[in-house]
Amino acid sequence: MSKTTLKDVAAHVGVSAKTVSNVVNDTGWVTDDLKSRVREAIAELGYRPNVAARKLRSGRSGMIAVALPDLSQPYFAELASDLVRAAQERAITVLVNQTDGREDAERRIAEGIDLPVMDGLILSPLVLSASDFENRVDATPLILLGEHVGKTQLPHVAVDNSAAARTAVEHLLSLGRRRIAAIGAQQAGPNETSVLRLGGYRDALAAAGIEMDPDLIITVDEYRRADGAAGATRLLDAGISFDAVFAFNDLLALGAMHVLTERGVGIPEEVAVMGFDDIEEARYSTPALSSVAPNTRELARIAIELLRTNPPVPGVYPVPFTIAQRASTVGGTS
Repeated sequence: MSKTTLKDVAAHVGVSAKTVSNVVNDTGWVTDDLKSRVREAIAELGYRPNVAARKLRSGRSGMIAVALPDLSQPYFAELASDLVRAAQERAITVLVNQTDGREDAERRIAEGIDLPVMDGLILSPLVLSASDFENRVDATPLILLGEHVGKTQLPHVAVDNSAAARTAVEHLLSLGRRRIAAIGAQQAGPNETSVLRLGGYRDALAAAGIEMDPDLIITVDEYRRADGAAGATRLLDAGISFDAVFAFNDLLALGAMHVLTERGVGIPEEVAVMGFDDIEEARYSTPALSSVAPNTRELARIAIELLRTNPPVPGVYPVPFTIAQRASTVGGTS
C-alpha cells in the first residue's frame, strides 16, 4: 500500500496542496472550518508529514535547550516540567540542562557550546550578569528567566521578586503579626534572589511603620530544608521574640515548620509561616503552607512563545503571582 501524500489529502478535501501545507505547518490563513476538514482528512487517511524535510526547508531543528540551576529543587523541577509541556504543545523538543549555578556552565549554555543545533535557548542564570551577555558570540535566540538583574538586549521573563515578597509580608502584617523573621538572607555567592526578597520584606515593614530588627534577619548558605530548620533553631535558641516567619522559599519554610512543631510552637497560633514558590509539597504539609505562587505555566508559555518570534523582542516580561493562603498563616484546614 502506497504512503499517503499531501496531495492525496488535498484531493480528498477538494482543496489545493498549498492549503493543506498551510494547515500542517500552521502558516498562511485558513478558515477554522477548512482547518477542521483538513485535519479530519489527515487523520482518516493516515497522512504523516515528513518532519525531517520540513525542518530542513525551514532551517529550524525543532529543538530548544533549557538550562536551570538545580533540578533537585522542586521549584526548578516543576518549572522544567511546565517548559517541556508548553514546548510539546507547539511540537518543540526540549533538551534540559542543569548548571548548578556555575559560571562556566551558564556561559557554555549562553554561547551554545557543546550543544547540537538549537532553535533557541532558555537560561535561568545565577552567576552571569548583564555585562556577560553584551559580547555574546552565538546568534541562537536566548531567553533569560529568574532574578537576573540589569538591562540586557535580551528578553527576560520573571516574577517581580521585590513586589512578591512585599505582598507576602503584607499578608502577615494584615493578620496582626509584627515580629516577622526573615529566613533566607545570603551574604556570599549568587544572592540576587535574597537581595530582592529581603528588599520587599524591608519595604513592607517600612510602609507599616515598623523598624526592621537585624536580629530577625537569618542568613543561610542554601535554600534547603536543613537551612530553614537551622534558621528556626537559631531564633528559638537565642530567645528572640517572633510571631511570624517569612521564608525566602518553600523548602526553608518547611524546614522551619519542622523545628517549630518539634519544639511545641503552635502554627499559626503562635507563629505564622509564609513561603515562596508554592511547590506541590506546600499544599500537603502539616499545616498546609501559605506561599507566594508565581504562575510558572504562564512563565513557560511566555518564554516558549518568545522563541517562536524571530528574533525575540527584548524587554522585561513580568509573570503574575498570587498569595496562596493556607493553614500555616490563616489557620483552619486550608
